[in-house]
Amino acid sequence: MSTSEQIIATLRQIGTPEKAAHLSKFFKTGKGEYGEGDCFLGIPVPETRRVAKAHVDTSFEDLHILLESPWHEVRLCALLILVERFKRKKTSEVEREEIYHFYLKHTKRCNNWDLVDLSCPTIVGGYLLNHTDRSTLYRLAEGPLLWEQRIAMVSTYTFIYNRQFDDAIRLAKHFMTHQHDLMHKAVGWMLREIGKRERPVLSAFLEEYASRLPRTALRYAIEHYPEEMRKRYLKMGKE
Repeated sequence: MSTSEQIIATLRQIGTPEKAAHLSKFFKTGKGEYGEGDCFLGIPVPETRRVAKAHVDTSFEDLHILLESPWHEVRLCALLILVERFKRKKTSEVEREEIYHFYLKHTKRCNNWDLVDLSCPTIVGGYLLNHTDRSTLYRLAEGPLLWEQRIAMVSTYTFIYNRQFDDAIRLAKHFMTHQHDLMHKAVGWMLREIGKRERPVLSAFLEEYASRLPRTALRYAIEHYPEEMRKRYLKMGKE
């Protein structure tokens, strides 16, 4: 039995129909919804992470097989394996680069918001943190796929954590006219993270762009402001 087969067999044993039904509704898998057609085994994320940590040395060949799976948690497990391998101390920079490029080749399989959010800050953000060329983010942002656009935005969390705000601000401006609520939430989330570290940077952005931000993005961004200031920015948004 290959490693990928072992992982799938293990995950199948953990899942429950009740949890699968709940996750299918939570991740909007109905016709016309953003997760249309996705299939769930019914596994809590901590359990999937436990399986991933036990198989951190899985080959790229097996990881490719896992990422091609129709099962959401199988794809998540593959992504969490990549995350665990990327961040461990003994991983070389050469291997981190390999993980980064492998991830970029499989972005179409990161096809729900949790798959994106649990992987791209470590892999894409982590790799690009010490690189001046971040053009990959803007290529993803300009592409037609919602999940690649979200990867571009959410990957900036790692930059923000390290007090590098320029890319997040630039991408927030780019996505201000986006039509999908999942991007509004991603933009607002990253802006809020900036505000937690450097409130004046976020305030300067809001003074100029609050009236143009989608309502959801604005609400996320101002979550930690005093009530009076929240009301002021929300009024600007209405105008």
